[in-house]
Amino acid sequence: MKMGDMPATYFISDIHIGLQNPKSEQLKLDNLDRLFAIIKAEGSSLYMLGDILDYWMEFRYVIPKGFSRFTCLLSDLVSHNIEVIYVAGNHDFYLGRYFDDELGVKTIYGINERVIDGRKFLIAHGDGLGKGDIGYKLFTRIVRNRFNLSLLEFHPDLAIGLIKSLSRLSRKHKKVDQVFETDRLLNFAESLATEKKFDYFVCGHNHVQGITELSVSPCRYVNLGSWINGNLPYGVFKNGFFKLEEL
Repeated sequence: MKMGDMPATYFISDIHIGLQNPKSEQLKLDNLDRLFAIIKAEGSSLYMLGDILDYWMEFRYVIPKGFSRFTCLLSDLVSHNIEVIYVAGNHDFYLGRYFDDELGVKTIYGINERVIDGRKFLIAHGDGLGKGDIGYKLFTRIVRNRFNLSLLEFHPDLAIGLIKSLSRLSRKHKKVDQVFETDRLLNFAESLATEKKFDYFVCGHNHVQGITELSVSPCRYVNLGSWINGNLPYGVFKNGFFKLEEL
């Protein structure tokens, strides 16, 4: 970090750890380790805006296997005094208490406001926002209900298998509605800009990376893209400016 620079704030989304073949997953985690090294040297906080994991289900005494290296990387990041905020997505839609209690990661849901170095951010994964997709909105209301989740505790293996199947269904649904999803999030941000003042609306979900200036100044729409097609995008806010970078 250069003398006089403010610590940077970093943003990632849609890494989908657990989706691809073992070689691709290993490379994904190697690259995440590289990014975390940059954050430890240059940053103060990391916002993970959903679908970091391709699926997740936890119980009082059980979490899924296959994510040990990822959780160790997160724990190490927190131990270096980096604030980590994890917004649930439509694949990692219920994060429970493990990340908060065991790793020191703050988990949140939906759309949230943050002021970072004097700029107002609205952050979300992007699922369930705006008009339409009634079926998905009903689905999340059901699966994030604690009582409904408690019904699955009788057999964690079956429950986690169910969640993996639902994750695949979600991906098929989004592929069919890709154009709708792209327009929906941008239109939602445009509508929101007429109701409240903000500097950045930052999300993921539709995997369409980019920064768009909205019709109401100084509002900007930012989509962080995805790591599943060979690209390694991340967002960084530093010294009053937001940029999309490639690792």
